Amino acid sequence: MKIRTVIIDDEPWARKRIATLLGTEADFEILRACSTGDEAIEAISTLSPDVAFLDVQMSGLDGFDVIEAIGVDAMPIVVFATAHQEYALRAFDAQALDYLLKPFDEDRFRRALDRVRRELEKPAQARADLQEVMRAVRPERRRFLQRVVVTTAGRLVFLKATEIDWLEASGNYVTLHVGRETYLLRETLTAFDEKLDPEQFVRLHRSAIVNVERIRQLLPWSRGEQMAVLHDGTQLTIGRAFRPRLLGMMSNAIAGQ
Repeated sequence: MKIRTVIIDDEPWARKRIATLLGTEADFEILRACSTGDEAIEAISTLSPDVAFLDVQMSGLDGFDVIEAIGVDAMPIVVFATAHQEYALRAFDAQALDYLLKPFDEDRFRRALDRVRRELEKPAQARADLQEVMRAVRPERRRFLQRVVVTTAGRLVFLKATEIDWLEASGNYVTLHVGRETYLLRETLTAFDEKLDPEQFVRLHRSAIVNVERIRQLLPWSRGEQMAVLHDGTQLTIGRAFRPRLLGMMSNAIAGQ
């Protein structure tokens, strides 16, 4: 069975180099070569490859942005590529995943392929190792969700996190409200909340999170509670336990103007 492969790199010579070397391997099949992070997200989401050769640093969305947009659990086996030795090498001490330091030679590339073959026999462990790699490479700052990929009516929709007006819990799903559109994702609201920038999104009650930039006004409601009115007229109640944080964020926004 062929090992289905996607190449992701913004440098044409690097894409060509990987494609040429893979062409000598009978068990590897190249599904697509991508030059941008957006192309990579679409390719991985639609083609479900077994392995992705992923550039660490690219213009626009970088390799880690691609992983964050798709989600670690949905990613194939990943071989990172980097031209900066100090950037990622220490993160791969365990060698469960692999990296290619540009420019790489044929022997080094084939060793990476051998690791890929072994990792494909244990995908659950590979995903766990990928999470460790991401934590090791980016210890200096937490990266919040920038883009969301949703499937609706048989098509893929790419959303910026900043486009989301508010989010609503629907059991083990979360409903994204984006303008007049709604999108359903198979993820709990609590899990999705951990990915959002807390400087932009705040929980109103157990079942709703709002983009604070969409709040037009706060109004008194029954029994001393309050209601948030969004720019499109949507009205959302504010739980008492969550009110102090919301008011603090709104006060900071006013002070910063």
